[in-house]
Amino acid sequence: MPLWDLDPESLTGYSPEVAEPADFDEFWTGTLAETRQHDLNLTLTAADTALALVEVFDVTFAGFGGQPVRGWLTRPRGTTSPLPAVLTCNGYGGGRGLPTGHLGWAVAGYAELFLDTRGQGSRWGDGGDTPDPVGSGPATPGFMTRGITDPKEYYYRRLYTDAVRAVEALRSIDGVDADRVAVAGGSQGGGMALAVAGLVPDIAAVLPDVPFLCHIRRAVEIAATDPYAEVSRYLSVNRGHADAAFRTLSYVDAVNHARRAVAPARFSVALMDTICPPSTVYAAYNRYGEQAGAAGQSIQKTIDVWPFNDHEGGLGHQWERQLPWLADVLLDRLT
Repeated sequence: MPLWDLDPESLTGYSPEVAEPADFDEFWTGTLAETRQHDLNLTLTAADTALALVEVFDVTFAGFGGQPVRGWLTRPRGTTSPLPAVLTCNGYGGGRGLPTGHLGWAVAGYAELFLDTRGQGSRWGDGGDTPDPVGSGPATPGFMTRGITDPKEYYYRRLYTDAVRAVEALRSIDGVDADRVAVAGGSQGGGMALAVAGLVPDIAAVLPDVPFLCHIRRAVEIAATDPYAEVSRYLSVNRGHADAAFRTLSYVDAVNHARRAVAPARFSVALMDTICPPSTVYAAYNRYGEQAGAAGQSIQKTIDVWPFNDHEGGLGHQWERQLPWLADVLLDRLT
């Protein structure tokens, strides 16, 4: 796949204005307040995995609307001191899978909560276990258009809220250092990580890889592949819904969430990415921490560029870069 988006020099300075509704902050403050009226109802059940060095727990907590959301908690076996932790959000179409598929952070000395994705888990991987009990009006197959004409009914309102509640659940677990919790994810999970960074101001660090859900209008207009093509197909039939749809999408656009973030961030982007156009990733990166920066606060951020990769990005090479970086960031929080 050749380079197809903006040229690399233009990408580094690409910082577009992204539509943002006037009630953006009020919308999300109200959404989280409604969900927090429900008890967290956190449960941990030890999983029988036959793993000698890592212990695993089947986690359930109350997400959006008090609805049960599941995940896997993994951590080094036999630890006594509070551990730094990572919330990991998953890519589009995947579920939490099997606990043996999430060992990297535990082996590195972290507790990890791998979040199941409501309603997803049947496109790839080893399945999911969290239903989405909320219905929607007419939609294309997939998740991008579920409830797309009403921000309060939109699928990603629920999913972002689940992720925020997952942070709260992770912080409340015995043996987790609540002050050293980071959030990570690739593609859809990267967009969710940016949303968490904007909605949870005291998160310790954020690791968004080739993030989805950034500068959504541009992505819908130039990306020929799903998931963004779900929106263009929907609008090709529902011709009068464009204004309402893009207004709804502006509430979940990760650029708008990234503008509000303050945590140290390490992004990645792949310049031949046909799923998440590189310009949309740079839109989020270049505007990350913008509000805090305007107020004189220093924002720590960096981006790893994979010039010849499609949506797979850096894979294990990226994680090798993340490990020492995150360790340094979290060490700073101890001093």
